[in-house]
Amino acid sequence: MPFKLQRREEHSAWMTLFSPLIAVALMLATGAALFASLGIDPVRGLTVYFLEPLQSAWSLQELVVKATPLILIGIGLSICYRANIWNIGAEGQFVAGALAGSYIPIMMVGWEGPLVFPAMIAAGMAGGALFALIPAALKVRFGANEILTSLLLVYVAQFFLDWLVRGPWRDPEGFNFPESRLFDSDAITPLIFEGGRMHIGFPVAVIIALLAAFYLTRTIHGFQIQVIGESPRAARFAGFSQNKMIFFAFAVSGALAGLAGIMEVAGPIGQLRPTISPGYGFTAIIVAFLGRLNPIGIVIAGFVLALSYLGGEAAQVTLGISDKIARVFQGLLLFYVLACDTFIVYTFRRVGAVREAS
Repeated sequence: MPFKLQRREEHSAWMTLFSPLIAVALMLATGAALFASLGIDPVRGLTVYFLEPLQSAWSLQELVVKATPLILIGIGLSICYRANIWNIGAEGQFVAGALAGSYIPIMMVGWEGPLVFPAMIAAGMAGGALFALIPAALKVRFGANEILTSLLLVYVAQFFLDWLVRGPWRDPEGFNFPESRLFDSDAITPLIFEGGRMHIGFPVAVIIALLAAFYLTRTIHGFQIQVIGESPRAARFAGFSQNKMIFFAFAVSGALAGLAGIMEVAGPIGQLRPTISPGYGFTAIIVAFLGRLNPIGIVIAGFVLALSYLGGEAAQVTLGISDKIARVFQGLLLFYVLACDTFIVYTFRRVGAVREAS
């Protein structure tokens, strides 16, 4: 007999809390089956993927480096999603922030001093925020679907980056390679430890997570986000402006994605290239939901998804399979997170042969 989903009258708070752990466990089980189908011992495959990247100081630093942009972007997305605003274009805002912040070291070569990097950070955040306001304005003015507009703008940003590094911003001394000039020392993200790549972006991300947690749980405006997201009708009766919230949420989300972008370019990369992100903006969507849209949970989830990138590289080297398996594990995790959330809120109900009159 056919089934349909029916909303539960009440759902378990404990299941809501532990569903990310269930999703991770299901991902591991499916990953083991995937390795077995490839003729690889599942235990060895999972060990190489999830444990080997944690066995050296260099790998641990790389884990922090990759977690930093995921945390920053995920926090911004969580504000949007809490308000029921669907920003899917953080990848484009990441690129826009990187481009805006990189204008200073590329086009203002003679400027040196301690103000260069703060100016780059401000420009990167402004660039990401302004780029994010495009889908916000289209939604408010024309009712355009923000999922489609924000997603399509990702390709605009990526193609614009590609054009710049192959044209106006290409390094004249770079032997015709599609990349910008290397940033000067004043334009590089300061490192935490010499000899590694871990930079100040991580403590900044943690501070932002703490501030965001306080803002969402201890301020009136944070309460407005919750009300607008859970009950738009009640929010209208309370006098909360949906349109103002759309602009605010997109601006904050874009600014944090732009911050992640310029820190990535000025830190681990040190210049602009045609590809500056392995998909951080899209992976951060998984981070936001795995962290339950909670800034503190997003910090933890950021490390889990960062490990998936390192695991993909380790699997490529040790097991001889494509590093694209990282995308497979990320997709599995997102699928199981959403599936768990669905079954927390809904239950299956059998439908009789005679359908109910609509």
